[in-house]
Amino acid sequence: HAIRMIALRQPMAADLREAIAAIKISIDLERIGDLAKNIAKRAIVLQNDFEGANRLIQGISRMGRLAQRQLKHVLDAYSNREAQAAMEVWRDDEEIDAMYNSVFRELLTYMMEDPRTIGVSTHLLFVAKNIERIGDHATNIAETVSYLVTGEWVSDERPKSDTTSTTTVKTGS
Repeated sequence: HAIRMIALRQPMAADLREAIAAIKISIDLERIGDLAKNIAKRAIVLQNDFEGANRLIQGISRMGRLAQRQLKHVLDAYSNREAQAAMEVWRDDEEIDAMYNSVFRELLTYMMEDPRTIGVSTHLLFVAKNIERIGDHATNIAETVSYLVTGEWVSDERPKSDTTSTTTVKTGS
């Protein structure tokens, strides 16, 4: 509907920002839904090894609660057209990245110490990464809300604390 409205009505300024924001936010929400679906599929697999997963799940559970809170706050900011509230979510992305780094290292340690946890830990690594990506999408929405309200894109560099792509594993050999 938003694209049709842009094509047929040729909205100006605030109306155009409204349509663009709706399109961008709907794309982020769709991606969040895809990530949540993947998490649910992995949860079904993990329920068969609940004992192994239960020991390792506490950090991921905290991440999930934070991502859920970020998403709620950014959608409230969108509903209320509050750029300041959206930017608080934007700044909080660093916290979820730091939690992900911690969970990542913890799960790698478990896998190295006890190879029997590799299967469960691998699923949990994907769950943690999906939650971290949900936080990134909440941050995208925050940038869009700020643009919607102020008419300017966020010019600051996005806080990014996910260091797992540069993590190395040292082995005893």
